[in-house]
Amino acid sequence: MCRELGGELLWQSPWLRVVLANEPDYPGWLRLIPQTHAAELTDLSPGVRQALWLVLHATEGVLRRVMQPHKVNLASLGNQVPHVHWHMVPRYRDDRHFPDSVWAAPRREVSAEHGQRAARASDLGPALQQALQPWAQGVAA
Repeated sequence: MCRELGGELLWQSPWLRVVLANEPDYPGWLRLIPQTHAAELTDLSPGVRQALWLVLHATEGVLRRVMQPHKVNLASLGNQVPHVHWHMVPRYRDDRHFPDSVWAAPRREVSAEHGQRAARASDLGPALQQALQPWAQGVAA
């Protein structure tokens, strides 16, 4: 996450970026990635931690409005990539894994709604640019 974008860049500031993960079965899967390397949330400065939660909240609002999921899953694992980041996954009752984790064994084939969801995902970038404008600059340490 330090050397690679981690997906298609939708928004960035000097301290954070939001990328589209390009997970084929999950249109709209976002990752929020701090620009500075930190293995754990407690490694980030208090100002960055506070701003991160505000951006996480605003990003979830955009994801819900644009993608219209039944649920949003948030995950911060870091076992394979020891860099603080969040997965923000729009979930639907008919997605491949619902109600299980997206990392579980699939329960069904891709939904007939998949194409419509993929089309809506293309609206995430402009919507995030507008919603996250207040955090486009640096944040207090």
